Amino acid sequence: MKNPIIDKFKEECGVFGIYSPEGLDVSTLTYYGLYALQHRGQESAGIAVSNGEEVTCHKAMGLVTEAFNEGILNSLKGISAIGHVRYSTTGSSNVVNAQPLLTKYKLGSMAIAHNGNLVNADVIRELLEDGGCIFQTSIDSEVVLSLIARNAKKGIETAVFDAIQAIKGSYAIVILTEDKLIGVRDHNGIRPLCIGRINESYILCSESCALDAVGAEFVRDVNPGEIVVIDKDGLRSLNRAEKTQCETCAFEYIYFARPDSTIDGINVYESRVRMGEELYKECPAEADIVVGVPDSGISAAVGYAKASNIPYGIGFVKNRYVGRTFITPNQEMRERAVSVKLNPLKSNIEGKRVVLIDDSIVRGTTSRRLVEQLRKVGAKEVHFRVSSPVVKYPCYFGIDTPYRKDLIGANMTLEEIREEIGADSLGYISMEGLLKSFGGEKRFCLGCFKGVYPVATPMETSKDHLER
Repeated sequence: MKNPIIDKFKEECGVFGIYSPEGLDVSTLTYYGLYALQHRGQESAGIAVSNGEEVTCHKAMGLVTEAFNEGILNSLKGISAIGHVRYSTTGSSNVVNAQPLLTKYKLGSMAIAHNGNLVNADVIRELLEDGGCIFQTSIDSEVVLSLIARNAKKGIETAVFDAIQAIKGSYAIVILTEDKLIGVRDHNGIRPLCIGRINESYILCSESCALDAVGAEFVRDVNPGEIVVIDKDGLRSLNRAEKTQCETCAFEYIYFARPDSTIDGINVYESRVRMGEELYKECPAEADIVVGVPDSGISAAVGYAKASNIPYGIGFVKNRYVGRTFITPNQEMRERAVSVKLNPLKSNIEGKRVVLIDDSIVRGTTSRRLVEQLRKVGAKEVHFRVSSPVVKYPCYFGIDTPYRKDLIGANMTLEEIREEIGADSLGYISMEGLLKSFGGEKRFCLGCFKGVYPVATPMETSKDHLER
């Protein structure tokens, strides 16, 4: 059973695809690509491979290293592959809902892997069911699969185009047929997807860090609304979408993406360092040491220390072998797990005034626990600084967030939050400071801060709204 009480946004999913006419080991490269994307989802992992005549798939619950071994990878031989690591944002956590999803349809076999969330999936699903479609899973990715299969007689490329005209929400999708690898990104570019290359082989993946992991060079990001088709003739772009503009999820840069990734021209590490610098300008503190909450608070802490000339130091030692906090089964155990996962470094903290930097505060439970831990090892003062604005609204686009009633920032003033977490002072970066740290004129999805979304959203509903 997953714990419903969290103090971080739960990540989405990661996708990876490769087409290799030159005989590269596509399943093993996909394995390493997924390993680099493991931070995006730890519930299940899967790989589908095409040998040019049929598509086969293996998926299992757990981490990439738990789902695959050498024998399984050796059995998945072919010219192209797609892979997926999952954290469920719709549908329950079980192997039936693991991806890629594989189906037989009029033109042969097809597999799909999807990162994101469709806000109109339940409506389309109902229409398809009324028309006789049968669904095997409770995830919105199967809705896309059914829409494509339904229009297969028009050819796979037209069928994919028609399908994405019907769906609304966020998506980075990779599709595998016997002879093609297809990538699609939503019209607002909320979820990331990029293109890489190894010689004559092309790769599609959620983050550029996966390209580095397999020795591929970065080519470019997939544009919002673009369909990329890769086959024996190389790469083609079907960019038929109208009225598109890139509004990448701001939390990709704040928290989700690996710091060594670059998304839509913005380096994640550099943007986090700038967030820390802006945070100091807006919320200075007199202190002896700046520490970051591992891992996503560290880059911003480096920036805060740089701007303030307060020394940066390690405040918490992280146990690398403990999964992300939300995996534990109940509130009591979750709070205990924080101290299992992060232990304060007493020799750096004792007798000092500490600036503690984290990327966000969702419920406040972990923040309070971290402040308590620092005080327990002798911190004189704890000044909490947050490198994102106040989170006040849920996300409907592939991040599993609490209801608004459970978001501390939606229900308390700054002073009340400070009191709740037990800090001596509390400061958040402003919206202007955040956007400045991203640089340039690019737009972003800021729905969780402002309540204004790139796509019309449903009424607040459970992520299990597709469950039967």
